[in-house]
Amino acid sequence: MRKVLSLLMIVSLTTVVLTGCAGVSSPVTNGFLVTSLQGPVGGTAADTYSKFGESSCVAVLGLVSAGDASIEAAMQNGGITKIHHVDHKSTSVLGLFAMFTTVVYGE
Repeated sequence: MRKVLSLLMIVSLTTVVLTGCAGVSSPVTNGFLVTSLQGPVGGTAADTYSKFGESSCVAVLGLVSAGDASIEAAMQNGGITKIHHVDHKSTSVLGLFAMFTTVVYGE
């Protein structure tokens, strides 16, 4: 019985340590070791674009998270007033470091 409880505690601790530290949200999937994805968020009927702006937030060990990955922040960073389309980038390494970036294209 003691061995079973010890094994259960080890499995539980391992599960807690390996999940939920620093993660990113992805509409497709997240890799266990590394996640590096790009994808669309949305678009408008604007004809052209010549500018882009990015905004990001990061997480380290699931203990510290900081940043502003909003569309508004990306627009300000790129000097954009009319949006053409919006993309996102998600990166995560071993659940230790994660970054989510919003990229806005427009005029």
